[in-house]
Amino acid sequence: MQIVFNEISAAELSKLPTQVQFQLLEAMNIQPSDLEGNTLETKFGVLERKSAKLYRCRAGDYRIYFAVEGGDVRVHRVLHKNTLADFMFRSNLPVSEDEELAKSKNFWKLIEEGAGTLKVW
Repeated sequence: MQIVFNEISAAELSKLPTQVQFQLLEAMNIQPSDLEGNTLETKFGVLERKSAKLYRCRAGDYRIYFAVEGGDVRVHRVLHKNTLADFMFRSNLPVSEDEELAKSKNFWKLIEEGAGTLKVW
């Protein structure tokens, strides 16, 4: 199992202080055994769109949005909670509702921006 960052999420992470980067990665704490069954669903928020499943890890003031593909964890975005709150406010979505966020085309566009750009760490 590898954690794979697209260029956008890698850039977002690299802008943060080193200590915060370690805190974010520690908060994810995904083990290979977590990829089996529904362990991720119990540890993280889940957003679904069609057959796609995206997980949200809350870590202090940041949110990490990732998916599991081919046995790897693919990080799509690393966002400050206020950035996300601002996005949801502009989209007229309730801040605490993963289900409503999952329905937003604008949110998925934000996630898919870096889909073709992967960086293995």
